[in-house]
Amino acid sequence: MGHTRTHPLHNTFSYRGYQWLVDLDALPQLPRGLRGLARFAASDHLGDPSRSIKQNVVTFARLRGVDDVVRVLMLANARSGRYVFNPLSTYWCYRADGSLSCIVAEVHNTYGERHAYLLSPDEAGRAEVDKAFYVSPFAGVDGRYLMRFSAPAAQLRVAIALRQGDRTPFTAWMRGTARPATTAAVLRTVLRWPFMALWVSTLIRWQGIRLWARRLPLVRRPPHHPVPGVGTNTGEHAGPDAAAQHTAHADGEERS
Repeated sequence: MGHTRTHPLHNTFSYRGYQWLVDLDALPQLPRGLRGLARFAASDHLGDPSRSIKQNVVTFARLRGVDDVVRVLMLANARSGRYVFNPLSTYWCYRADGSLSCIVAEVHNTYGERHAYLLSPDEAGRAEVDKAFYVSPFAGVDGRYLMRFSAPAAQLRVAIALRQGDRTPFTAWMRGTARPATTAAVLRTVLRWPFMALWVSTLIRWQGIRLWARRLPLVRRPPHHPVPGVGTNTGEHAGPDAAAQHTAHADGEERS
């Protein structure tokens, strides 16, 4: 996983870690003593926390005219202990015949706010959408995201580029290799990367401090108004066989 900023300052960093790829109809059930290491709660994602994650994703899509979603795969960090942070949660939404209906990309910032985009990728997994959410204190909400998602499989890739005028000042990427989430594999992974979500959040904040120290200008954060299906009041108002539950290990080394 990694980020690159090219304008007005250059900064690149990447790191190794893992995320969970789960079928929202069959969330992992770890042994009792390990359940605190990986939990998936609707309150950590878009929509009504009293409903399931899948119900909220289906509702979000339906509110935007997509009403044929029957299966949803989610790539995200799990809650570990009392903490979770997901800069990006990706939902692959499938029709009854197994074809891809849409992708929902849910973005969280470090201010506790969230937004989601409904995407209609082409056959190569490419999609575009106008930026509509304040993520970084060094960038406004102007521009357009160019995204690319591979299908969930043994190898998985996600790439995002922010285009502003004739520049691409920011890119982010994740590439991973799937591994079955056996008890032994989960233990090894958690011991290698304890508190993964906290580590990601800390890295993002540290990079922000470094950019601020280099005098990168700050952009004022506008008021946030959750779009329908993302807010926490109610969901209505405020795929492939290879993608059973497993973890995706991401390749890369941290760079400055």
